[in-house]
Amino acid sequence: MSQKHSSSNKGVFDAVVSWNRRIGPEFYRLALEFSGAGAEAIAAFRPGQFVQIDLSTAALPPAEAIPQHLADGARREILLRRPFSFADVDVRGDKTHAEVLYCVVGPATLRMTTLSPGDAISVIGPLGNGFSVPAGKKVALLAAGGMGAPPLQYLAKVLTAEHPDVDVLAFAGAKTAENLPFERPLDAISQQLGFSLPEFARHGVKSQVATDDGSAGFHGLVTDCLAGWLGVGPGSARDSTVIYACGPEAMLARIAQIAKQSRIACQVSLERRMACGFGVCQSCAVECKVPDTNETAQKLCCQDGPVFDSREVLFKR
Repeated sequence: MSQKHSSSNKGVFDAVVSWNRRIGPEFYRLALEFSGAGAEAIAAFRPGQFVQIDLSTAALPPAEAIPQHLADGARREILLRRPFSFADVDVRGDKTHAEVLYCVVGPATLRMTTLSPGDAISVIGPLGNGFSVPAGKKVALLAAGGMGAPPLQYLAKVLTAEHPDVDVLAFAGAKTAENLPFERPLDAISQQLGFSLPEFARHGVKSQVATDDGSAGFHGLVTDCLAGWLGVGPGSARDSTVIYACGPEAMLARIAQIAKQSRIACQVSLERRMACGFGVCQSCAVECKVPDTNETAQKLCCQDGPVFDSREVLFKR
């Protein structure tokens, strides 16, 4: 994982649902199993890459299971695939197991909740470029805002397996405790500042929780929690530290600012509407700086990203 990874063995593959369970008020975790060429391709999936999932054939839940705020648009036809970054990938013999963490926000994710063991779905991937580990880094800080958690969960696993000499610490933030997309009883995180989230703890990675309302962990933004940690850390270690972040763009802009002020390398995973996922529709443009000039250029989130060096992105203010 020493450089950016762009998959050359991407394709269209059938996956079979292993299980699909609810882990929070609006959060679910979906397990998929790939075999044959799909197993080989998904085994090469790197943290930060993504897949496009076809949900057009997924069933609509019964009327009583449809949230009120989705009632009007729930029956809308699902025409486009939806992008997801895997929260975990595990090779098991000649099969590859992958997990999707998702939040019910619209008609497509609402239909995902009806997927049952044995159901088959079509997946395109792996797509895009993932996270990389620059040479000489000894500390990796993972900053997740809300549903930015999935690629960082898998990154924690890969970092500890492939780079055992790198110390990893995760920061996870949300508006409230209920908005934290992790599999746990809500009362387990109560007011604990140093609570270790299971998704990171299973890889030996400690984590800190931040909530805007103070209902769990640090009272405030996850960016403030990270900045506070950096403020007490040894300045001499900055050159050997790298920040990985995924979440809302305002959060990523602040992370990029913190990284620049602290002279720390930083990679951010951006979110854009990606209709095709491989550069044809041109719908996922990201404005970036052209090195050593005052000019800017448009890059595509699906091809050049979704992971970018934070120094090259022109964040909207």
